[in-house]
Amino acid sequence: MNTLQWAGVLLLAAFAGAVVPFQSAMNAHLARGLGHPLWATLASLLVSVLVLLPVIVALRLPLPSLAFIAKAPLWLWTGGAFGVCFVALAVMLLPKLGASGFVALALAGQMLASMLLDHFGLFGLTPKPLTLPRVLGALLLLAGVGLIQFGPGLQKSAVPAG
Repeated sequence: MNTLQWAGVLLLAAFAGAVVPFQSAMNAHLARGLGHPLWATLASLLVSVLVLLPVIVALRLPLPSLAFIAKAPLWLWTGGAFGVCFVALAVMLLPKLGASGFVALALAGQMLASMLLDHFGLFGLTPKPLTLPRVLGALLLLAGVGLIQFGPGLQKSAVPAG
């Protein structure tokens, strides 16, 4: 991949991350209106299907292989459950943690889980062993999460009461 292609990939990854707080904030507001976070989760996932189906049709994607569907192990189909878990927890936790707190903690969880997936090469990933720089990077990320989530409280407590 050339430099321009890498730049495009990096921008798309950043965009994927940037949409998370918007989705979570909108769904949290929707949950208040619908009366429960799980109703907002269902609505969000239904809208996802309604948006995705016309895109699949417009791209004229071939139907999936029935042979693969028949032989695929059950665990391959559980990814959607993780999506429900993420969307539902985002709807419930974002109002309590704030957008930056939720995203920082979610990103920290993603980083730690990703490092384990990479280290062990799970789910067919190319193994990337834990190295000191990778562990230090994760620790710095966790320190950043702590500053984002608890820093404002530390700053307020450092100011003398008038």
